[in-house]
Amino acid sequence: MRRIAAMSSMMTSLKSPLVASATSPATAWAGALAICLALSLPASSAEVEVASKIESVSLSPDAATVTRVAEIDLNPGDVTLIFKNLPFSLDPASLRLTGSAQEKITIGTLEARVSPNDIKSNDSAVEARLRALRADREGWQVSIDALTAKQAMMLRFSQSGPEKLSPESRPLDIAQWNAAWDTVGNALAKVGDELRAAKARARDIDQDMKALENNRERPVARGPGRDVLASLQVPAGVGKPRLELSYRVPGASWLPTYDANVDTTGGKPRLEFVRRATIVQRTGEDWSDAALSVSTVRVSGGTGAPDMQTQRLAFYEPPTPPPEAAAKAAGAAPRAASRALTEAAPAAAAPPHIAAGERVAGLESGAFQATYQVPGRLSVPGDGTPKSFVLSSRQITPTTLIKTVPALDPTAYMEGHFTNDEDAPLLPGDVRVRRDNTFVGTGRVGLVAPGDTLDLGFGADDKVKVTRVPTRRKENEPNWLGQTKIETREFKTTVKNLHDFPVRVTVVDQIPISENSAITVEQLPQTTPPTEKQVGDKRGVMSWTYDLAPAEAKEIRLAYRMKWPAEREVVLERAGK
Repeated sequence: MRRIAAMSSMMTSLKSPLVASATSPATAWAGALAICLALSLPASSAEVEVASKIESVSLSPDAATVTRVAEIDLNPGDVTLIFKNLPFSLDPASLRLTGSAQEKITIGTLEARVSPNDIKSNDSAVEARLRALRADREGWQVSIDALTAKQAMMLRFSQSGPEKLSPESRPLDIAQWNAAWDTVGNALAKVGDELRAAKARARDIDQDMKALENNRERPVARGPGRDVLASLQVPAGVGKPRLELSYRVPGASWLPTYDANVDTTGGKPRLEFVRRATIVQRTGEDWSDAALSVSTVRVSGGTGAPDMQTQRLAFYEPPTPPPEAAAKAAGAAPRAASRALTEAAPAAAAPPHIAAGERVAGLESGAFQATYQVPGRLSVPGDGTPKSFVLSSRQITPTTLIKTVPALDPTAYMEGHFTNDEDAPLLPGDVRVRRDNTFVGTGRVGLVAPGDTLDLGFGADDKVKVTRVPTRRKENEPNWLGQTKIETREFKTTVKNLHDFPVRVTVVDQIPISENSAITVEQLPQTTPPTEKQVGDKRGVMSWTYDLAPAEAKEIRLAYRMKWPAEREVVLERAGK
């Protein structure tokens, strides 16, 4: 009806003599046709800027999914919502918009646009304080100027001749001079005190203003952000819809850490094992009063196993050394052949790979992930400040023993053994150990699936004394080419319990292994039979476990013989399992 009324009004105006005299008939009809076409086109959708707040954040070890909530009044028709100043790093492919209302709303397209830079203003509280100090400073300056003028007037008056001090312009009587001096002196002293106090207060204000100006936040240009545009079709009677916009952003992560508090004062050691999460985020926005959850899912990784290519086995061809290096190597060969067995320092162990199995156990979402919902609501700033909180805490009665590896370290360590009976895995992370309310060090926890066992060190035990000494080392020196070189080694390890209660002690030691048929290693009969011939599927590694009474000592002997061609040199190196 509005369009018909507009067209009728237009036609009436075309028939009026005033319009006709101003325009030609062809021009009038062309204008009428343009207006009719404009009225026949569909109206463009209204744009509404949305004020949203962060409702929840779900953190994975390498990213975060943020959910924003908005409740707005919408008019019926086509509407374009604009969520402004979102992080530039958000993944446009992860944008999702959901909502609920009294009537069904149809959600159309989602689009992320780059918003221009803006200038971050100074802190308004600092600026207000500076304005107040400047006004106060101006008031004190007025007082200083008035007191200075008053002081100058008094000085001029005090310098006047005696004849000008009496009302009749006659010199004062000599008996009145003391009273005049006292009056002028007291007035000058009072004005001086007031002027000194005013100047001191002005100096304090100047220092306060200088400190605020030096420390206040300077205007800085913020980097570009993103504006998210969402097109909706809104029917009549929707009420006040609730909309949720979610997106994934990098620059946020959580790290698992653990606290192990051991109490050995009672009969059996008791362990409080606390699981913690430390959150760090630099996403470009603050998470204020949001519901947080942490998950083991890695959203930045791939979704499938890698493609394995064909592998070819070939002989190793060593690179040809330069002439100078070849000459040095030839000169060093005789000296190397005459040396005894050389123990090469073990190479640094490569950092353990985090197995994909860390996604196996599920706490809330099923069998492939574990999710912890943090109780309450938290605020995490976007400047990278870490925030730590407790995920879970449980009391455990671990099985304890004293473990020592004297070939590497003669220290005896207290070790606890317990089962992960939670529904979530223990992810790799640092564990801070306190024994009897004393911090003893930081250890490391690997991936422990639910139901698996964990061995955790509780620090050194100085009341278990361990010594390891070589008791025999015999080498033959072959004289002819093709003979076999033989070397025999024997060690004695002594463990003594200095506690006033019995303890269980495990001693771990090893003999070399050979993967070359030309090199043989033989364990000799004088070796004390080990309790465990192979520890943790590690070849050549064995252990002895004993229950030692108070003041009891135990001796362990280890002896082995090695043989290899005399013309070759051997080294000890780290081997696989």
